[in-house]
Amino acid sequence: MSERSGPLPGSMPDRLPENAPQAADFDPRATAKELLRRIRAGTLATLDRHTGHPFASLVNIGTDADGSPVILTSRLSTHTANLEADGRASVLLAETGKGDALTHPRLTVLGRFAQVPREAADEARLRRRFLAHHPKSQLYAGFADFAFWRMAVEAAHLNGGFARAADLKAADVLTDIAGAQDLIDAEESAVDHMNDNHGETLNLYAVKLCGAPSGVWRCTGIDPDGIDMQNGPLSVRLMFPQRITEAGALRAMLKDLAVQARAA
Repeated sequence: MSERSGPLPGSMPDRLPENAPQAADFDPRATAKELLRRIRAGTLATLDRHTGHPFASLVNIGTDADGSPVILTSRLSTHTANLEADGRASVLLAETGKGDALTHPRLTVLGRFAQVPREAADEARLRRRFLAHHPKSQLYAGFADFAFWRMAVEAAHLNGGFARAADLKAADVLTDIAGAQDLIDAEESAVDHMNDNHGETLNLYAVKLCGAPSGVWRCTGIDPDGIDMQNGPLSVRLMFPQRITEAGALRAMLKDLAVQARAA
């Protein structure tokens, strides 16, 4: 994609405090990446194909290996018809919790969605990763009118709470997968191995390293930056201390993290 001459979509280059100096304990990139991988449902805003009005709908969200948002939609849905006419869209991923909803972090990701044909080489990977995050979607994912769509991210805007906001480029929120094909190819077997043989270790990761409650935690995805885990409605993201690109390095990393978790 060529360099954009004007401001990125969703950016606030002429207003404060959106681009004021950040608080010392606020890391916009890390917060944005964590929300992008962990939040499982969000608001999809498409452009109405008749009038151009913003049309908001609720969708389940998955991610590709690099973090690109992935959705599964039916051709019978209004938002799908809108995307078929104009792929420009945004997705709002919001943290929920007690108290004022506006005190919790939320991320808006902007870009263009493109449908992934079933015969595409990467469709199987997108399907597997999405269904790992949303297993109930297996009930309808195979229907003829359903298809996966992947966003080519152009920009993002993070609001981490009062006076904690940042405009972000695509590279700020996505995962660098250059040179990581070995890990991407090994992901499926690694996820299956962790779930089939290391449930106790996954629970240790979640409890000791992520501060989550104890439970039946399952691995739902692995990428160069970290590992995603779920326990029912709960989701956590365990970031690796350094980027991983090969299956051998992944095994060593998971072993080291287990040692850290047991010692915590």
